[in-house]
Amino acid sequence: MQLRPEQLEAHLARGLRPLYTVHGDEPLLAQEAADAIRAAARAAGGSERQVFHVAGAHFDWSAVLGAARSPGLFASAQLVEIRIPSGKPGKDGAEALQRYAERVAQGGAEGVTTLVQLPRLDGAQAKAAWFAALDAAGVSLRVETPERRALPAWLAQRLARQGQRVPAGEAGERALAYFADCVEGHLLAAHQELQKLALLHPPGELSLAQIEAAVQDVARYDIARFTEALWAGQVARVLRVLDGLRAEGQSAVFVHWSLAEDLRALARARTALDEGKPLPLALREARAWGARERQFERVLPALGEAALTRLLAAASRCDGVVKGLRPHGWPPEPWEALRRLALLVLQALQPPRPGAAPRLRVLQ
Repeated sequence: MQLRPEQLEAHLARGLRPLYTVHGDEPLLAQEAADAIRAAARAAGGSERQVFHVAGAHFDWSAVLGAARSPGLFASAQLVEIRIPSGKPGKDGAEALQRYAERVAQGGAEGVTTLVQLPRLDGAQAKAAWFAALDAAGVSLRVETPERRALPAWLAQRLARQGQRVPAGEAGERALAYFADCVEGHLLAAHQELQKLALLHPPGELSLAQIEAAVQDVARYDIARFTEALWAGQVARVLRVLDGLRAEGQSAVFVHWSLAEDLRALARARTALDEGKPLPLALREARAWGARERQFERVLPALGEAALTRLLAAASRCDGVVKGLRPHGWPPEPWEALRRLALLVLQALQPPRPGAAPRLRVLQ
């Protein structure tokens, strides 16, 4: 059974399941989910707790298997936590987790609530037999950082929990957008800023001015956020993320490589489409999966072969800049060259308007 983090509270109110698996890369949401499960276990009489931290190839899994059979010494129920920071239990661990999940599914762990904590899983780990067994025997929660477009709603929900809100209409949207820009990519800091607002202001409505005065810019950026904003056509956000990556000391070479890889993949998908292949097959041949696949689905109709050829030529010249060369007509500074390349991509994604001035041509 799979749940979203926001569904957990209502689920626990209906009763506690014997096995929970929390996996993902968002520390705040993972911690909140684990704390909610622990609190529900304590409310059910589970005052005894055993924690197993799986590290290294020689972990003794027999103790974990034994915990599912052993009743609490001083309590009618107990909580067993299995933490696997690497997400890789190994061969012995995989077999042990499958046996553990089977025992839970057959009712052999009465009085025991188990919490398995994992990091973000890759495709192979998510399809592994041990994870499938955990998922089938209990409840799994995938905790991930909300996408930028979902962040204002997340912040509004958190404000409501502490009795605060933003004005209705456009004023409230601007306030939440400003708040989201300040905390993007850093939910732990977002949580702290929310707590600060609760301390500074009483329950009720918060204005944009109050949020601007209280909330610090603690946003963190990575390459994925840059490409997400780029392929969504969000000009202001693209430039803001580029500035953030530069300020955080990110490598301009790596940023360029990521963008150039996307352009090459799009060119392969465009060629496959022009050969008459269906879009899903074209995207598979371009090795585009998950979020990247969804992004490419949106932008491919706007990017013909000629446009992609021009962008690849621009990426080649930008590559020279970030590696210390001085291509004619390009800014000599790597981040300025990346800014120009990003703007050329954004320009190519915009549909031409009747009567508009000709677009900037990439120097050959």
